Amino acid sequence: MDLELRQRAKALLQNLVSRIPLTLSGMEKQQFCANELINKLERPDRVTLKSFVDDCLVEMRELEASDIDFGGWGSNGHIWLRIQGVKKPAEKFGSFTVDETDLLIQNLLMVSQQEHLQENMNLDFSYIFKGDQDIYYRHRANTYLDLDALSLNMRAISTDIRPYESFGFHANLTKINSLEHSKEGLILITGITGSGKSSTLDAIIDLNNNTVNAHIIVIASPVEFVHNSNKCIIRHREVGRDTKSFKHGTIEALRQDPDIIIIGEMRDPETIMAGLEVADSGHKVLTTLHTSSAIESIDRIIGEMPVAEQERMRMRLADVLRLVVSQKLIPSRDGKRILAKEIMVMTPSIRAAIKNNNTGEIYQMINEGMSVGMITMEQDLKRLTNSKRITAESAVNFANNKSMMKRLLQSY
Repeated sequence: MDLELRQRAKALLQNLVSRIPLTLSGMEKQQFCANELINKLERPDRVTLKSFVDDCLVEMRELEASDIDFGGWGSNGHIWLRIQGVKKPAEKFGSFTVDETDLLIQNLLMVSQQEHLQENMNLDFSYIFKGDQDIYYRHRANTYLDLDALSLNMRAISTDIRPYESFGFHANLTKINSLEHSKEGLILITGITGSGKSSTLDAIIDLNNNTVNAHIIVIASPVEFVHNSNKCIIRHREVGRDTKSFKHGTIEALRQDPDIIIIGEMRDPETIMAGLEVADSGHKVLTTLHTSSAIESIDRIIGEMPVAEQERMRMRLADVLRLVVSQKLIPSRDGKRILAKEIMVMTPSIRAAIKNNNTGEIYQMINEGMSVGMITMEQDLKRLTNSKRITAESAVNFANNKSMMKRLLQSY
């Protein structure tokens, strides 16, 4: 941590705060901070404020933190880090008033981003800076209001791709993930926020980029890891900057001669419908959902549609779906986190269960499908428990079916 830089940034912030009229509040105050203070600062002063944030982000990575949070009343004047899943204040970064963090956050934004924030009271954006040895550090960021004060979360995007081989996927899954063996269909990577979905998607992209000649289009909000084209041409399109929405980007991709389309997230019925239509047209589509199991993922997609459309959606989903990987990061015995996953591979019996609205039968089919690469979350948690990677308590806490998990552990 550069203490001299922190002191210079703090002094500059205190001077700026003294110029904020006491009569201002809410968005009017944010507009003043952006338009009258930050945007009129001399370039060296803006660089000082930005460099302080960059220094915090470098320190965050050195501490192996996944996220950094500051600003707003809830931060209590501290900068917070999430390390191995636990979020705590980092005293070494110093303390800041909400006015000071308002200015720090406004300084990171372009004028167009400031205007979007003022209009929508929320902003997703990517933040990139160049560190030592010409390494570019990328972050997924969101800024929002906490009792009229700006708050910021940034998630570090790894500078390296996790090797595909490290996931331990069954050979049948690799064939499904690879364009070389499977030219079309829908692949879902699911899990709660922070479960490693993006890392899995990036590994699958990298697998194809190193093995097959093709065109991959990545539609994301925001773009996180930027892949260098190797055997594949890889285009990165950021929602709000390069395309209007996930739906627009997905439909536009059909006119861009793609082989694989990556949809960062299926957030709404329109994007879900567009994704299925693209997969149905003979393209390979990979996307994510915020669901914790294969069955929940299927039910979520169908449930997002109007009742009159659900039967048609059920048939289409059964026809295009190829694979569901549901992920969780579990606290491990060594104080870190380890990946547990549920895997559903489309088979004729699962396809029939979806079409007949019998998704409750699918769990047992996954349970019995290890020969083709399937595994339930509970089976994988038992594997991790048996290998002494996680505790039995963690296995039960993170299981989707806790009663099944307890029975599996009793049989161990």
